[in-house]
Amino acid sequence: MIEIRIHGRGGQGSVTLAELIAEAAYYSGQQSQAFPNFGVERRGAPVTAYVRIDDKFIRLRSQVYCPDYAIIQDPTLLSDEKILGDLKSGSTVLVNSSRPLADLKLAKGVRLKIINASGLAMEVIGKPIINTIFLGAFAGLTGIIKMSAIEKALKQRFEREIAEKNILAAKRGLEVIINN
Repeated sequence: MIEIRIHGRGGQGSVTLAELIAEAAYYSGQQSQAFPNFGVERRGAPVTAYVRIDDKFIRLRSQVYCPDYAIIQDPTLLSDEKILGDLKSGSTVLVNSSRPLADLKLAKGVRLKIINASGLAMEVIGKPIINTIFLGAFAGLTGIIKMSAIEKALKQRFEREIAEKNILAAKRGLEVIINN
């Protein structure tokens, strides 16, 4: 089973990203689940969302405590030691940043991948909506979900013009992560 934990702020699309990863995994022939963890917070408050993907039925219903992948949509959240403190060996952390994070201390055996999702979103969508950039980046990083499944999930979620922009954003995220 693959477990993913997504950290962002309210309004960044963390919950939507989790749902889109799960839907694309389902359309890729996997079993999946996605669920958020937040209270009554408002826009800008920290939000966590979780995804599980497996080739068999998923019975587990708890939060994800030791993820295989962590997606950090807002690098200011990295000051919270709990976010990176419980990663298992071999985990990958995907961070939205326009700068290298050389001072980021990760546990031994944890990989760091950086993508300027905010910059790419402004370039492709014209707004700092980064979730579909991360959707494509996750697909490129893992190979778990197919681009055709991403396209199907986005076309079902959004109206035609918005879906097309988000498909392009996902493709750019995939290309950037593959070429880094």
